[in-house]
Amino acid sequence: MSNYDPSLLEQWDKQYVWHPFTQMQQYLREKPLIIERGEGSYLIDVEGNRYLDGVSSLWVTVHGHCHPELNRAIKEQLDSIAHSTLLGIANVPSILLAKKLVEITPPGLNKVFYSDNGATAVEIALKMAFQYWQQKDGGRYRRKTKFISLVNAYHGDTIGSVSVGGIPLFHNIFKPLLFECLHAPAPYCYRCPLSLERESCKMACLNQLERLMEEHCEEVAALIIEPLVQGAAGMITAPDGFLRRVRELCSKYNILLIADEVAVGFGRTGRLFACEHEDVTPDLMCLAKGITGGYLPLAATLVTDEIYRTFLGEPEECKTFYHGHTYTGNPLACAAALANIELFEKTDLLASLQSKIELLRRGLNKFWDLPHVGDIRQRGMMVGIELVVDKETKEPYDIKEQIGHRVILEARKRGLIIRPLDNIIVLMPVLSISKEELNRVLEIVYESIEAVTGK
Repeated sequence: MSNYDPSLLEQWDKQYVWHPFTQMQQYLREKPLIIERGEGSYLIDVEGNRYLDGVSSLWVTVHGHCHPELNRAIKEQLDSIAHSTLLGIANVPSILLAKKLVEITPPGLNKVFYSDNGATAVEIALKMAFQYWQQKDGGRYRRKTKFISLVNAYHGDTIGSVSVGGIPLFHNIFKPLLFECLHAPAPYCYRCPLSLERESCKMACLNQLERLMEEHCEEVAALIIEPLVQGAAGMITAPDGFLRRVRELCSKYNILLIADEVAVGFGRTGRLFACEHEDVTPDLMCLAKGITGGYLPLAATLVTDEIYRTFLGEPEECKTFYHGHTYTGNPLACAAALANIELFEKTDLLASLQSKIELLRRGLNKFWDLPHVGDIRQRGMMVGIELVVDKETKEPYDIKEQIGHRVILEARKRGLIIRPLDNIIVLMPVLSISKEELNRVLEIVYESIEAVTGK
C-alpha cells in the first residue's frame, strides 16, 4: 500500500495532472484509478485492488510487470552508468542492442538510429527519407518531397507524424501546422471506402493507391504504413497480401517504404515483426513500445545501407543527419531492451503465443451473438471489437453516448483495465498472460459489453 493517503493522491491528481488523450472535464467527475505497482499480468492500485492489464499498459508490456530478469538488467546497468550522450561518442548497451536489432529484423536493415518514442522514430524516418532524396545522385531527385499515408493512419503526435496521420478526431485541429500529405484508402473492410465486399473486392483499394503513385511518383519520397494492423484507428486489419503488394508498388514507382512497427512489433501479431508475415523488408522501420518489454522509453529507426550511404561525406559537404535527442541510446533503456529480446529467445515466447492466439479467436466467436457487436478484428494478440447501434445498418453510436468509455468502466468494476478507441473496445493483453487469465479477460469484456448495451 502507498505511504500516501489515497484520497490525498486523488485530490492532487485532479489538481495538478493533465492526462493525455483524456477529456479532463469528464475525468474530474469520476474516481481516478491510481496504480501503485504491478505483478505479472496484474496492475494493483493504491487501495490494493488488482486488475488484469488488458491493454499491456498502452501496448508495451511483454513479459509481465515487475519481471525479475528485466529488473535485474536495469539495476546492473544502473551500477555502471545511467546515461551518456550518443552525440559523437558511444556506450556499450546501445552498441550491443544495435547489433541485435540488425540480426532480428528483416534482412537489409543494417543501421540503427535511436530515439525515445514511436512518434520520434517516425519523425526521424520522415526526415531521413526526405534528406535521402535531396542528397541522392547530386540532388537529381529533389522534387521527391511528399509522403503517402493511409486514411485512418496514426503515426504519433509530433507535427511530422501528425502530418502523415489520418484520424480526423485527433488531427483536424492541427491542419494549419501540417505539411501536405497524399492519402490512399485504407483496407477498412467492415466500412469499405469503396462500398465493396471483402470476399469479392480483390483489394480494389490497392488500385487507387497505384493510381496515386503513378501520378505522383516523381514527387513522392516515401509511403508510410502500419503493417497488417492500423492500431489507433480501431484495430483495422489488412487482408492477406496487402502489405506485400504495397512493397511491390513502392519498388515499382521508386518510392521508399517506411514500416511503422511501433504498435505491431515485438510479438503483437504473432511474429516478432509484422513485416515477417509477408516476407517484406521495408527501406526504413520504426520500433518502440514493446522494445524494452514495457519498462523504459526507447525507440529505433532502422534503415538500409543504401539510405545510410547518402549521408556520408566530408564535414564541409553538410550531408550529416542533423537530428538527435538528449536521451538517444540511453544505456538503461538499451539494457532493458537487450534483456527483453533475450527473454523472447529464452522463453520461446513466440511459439507459446500461437495457442493463446487461437484461444482468443475461439473465445471471441461468442461475441458475435451480442446484438451490438458489429465487427470483431483480430491479428495475433491484437483485437478490436466494434460496437454499433444496429448490426444491419452498421450505424455507429454517437460520441455523446460514450459507449466505449462506459464499457471500460464496467470492466474496471470486474477487475480488468482496458481502453476504447471511440466505439471500439481494444484488447491487447500482456503477451506472457496465462490462458486462465486470458479466459477471464474475455469473460469480463463480454459481461461488460452486455451490461452496457443490453442483451
